[in-house]
Amino acid sequence: MELFAQAKAVRLKSHHDKFLYADEDEVHVTQDRNGSSSNARWTVEQVPHSPGVLRLRSRYGRYLTASNEPFLLGMTGRKVLQTAPARPDSSVEWEPVRDGFQARLKTRYGHFLRANGGLPPWRNSVTHDVPHRTATQDWVLWDVEIVQVLTPGPDRADSAPASMPASPPAPELRKPPPPHAAHHRPSKSYAAPPPPLEHEAPPGPRLSKLESSDSFSAPLHKVEGRAIHYHIADDMGNVDDDTEGHSFIFNGSNLEELTHKLQEETNLDGIIICTRSPINGKLTPLRLQLPPNNAAMHIVLVRESSKVAKTFPWPYGS
Repeated sequence: MELFAQAKAVRLKSHHDKFLYADEDEVHVTQDRNGSSSNARWTVEQVPHSPGVLRLRSRYGRYLTASNEPFLLGMTGRKVLQTAPARPDSSVEWEPVRDGFQARLKTRYGHFLRANGGLPPWRNSVTHDVPHRTATQDWVLWDVEIVQVLTPGPDRADSAPASMPASPPAPELRKPPPPHAAHHRPSKSYAAPPPPLEHEAPPGPRLSKLESSDSFSAPLHKVEGRAIHYHIADDMGNVDDDTEGHSFIFNGSNLEELTHKLQEETNLDGIIICTRSPINGKLTPLRLQLPPNNAAMHIVLVRESSKVAKTFPWPYGS
């Protein structure tokens, strides 16, 4: 794809005006507004014998990877990580697909790099998925900002585009003096030594892995409430797992409050909150207390007037 054809390093900006960011733990990938950080800079590597396919390498030398690990149980999105495989395989290969002035980054298996929004734990997370809802189609679109141009000549320094501030020269481009010139002294008119390169500065303090500094002032584990992830079943109690579910943060403490909150979220009256067996998928109405310690919940909503509700024990069915 021509957007990457002459790029040696790029920044990728999401629909949420945040940059694809390699976390300091050298494992996770998030979104962050700090585009000036070298953590938002990705080196482009063309995949040999695969025209149009590339790899993206973070400042830590690790590749942007489409893993098989689910981001949340019961959801379709899978984690995007930084990895350093001994032999790079298809999980670190991305095919850019142009969409106007933007690009979608497709895995070799048809998923797309996706910048998530909404409430934690989705906020600022990055997954790979197939977008199902029209409202989230833009979440797989990325602005490609070239920060270093690939030049054919070995003696030419790479340069930044005119529309962006010039970056300090990358370490690999600083050539050592030739051996025969080692005895020469620099002229007294030589300017002061250049400032330290960007990569030498230790990363500044950041907040939570999935939250940028403009969103929250506390880490994720201090956020009050619990995450509620839910699907709405059809009349027979079936749930389309290929359809993206919904999520929100619930600050209540009992089932009655949760029911009321879900009625507000869905604009539905007369709903039954159910859990689904991971073994056979059977729905069971939730009647006891909510799980302790604000543990996240994955639930299914059933209408009281539905056919499946009539199969539940009293007081819902017959």
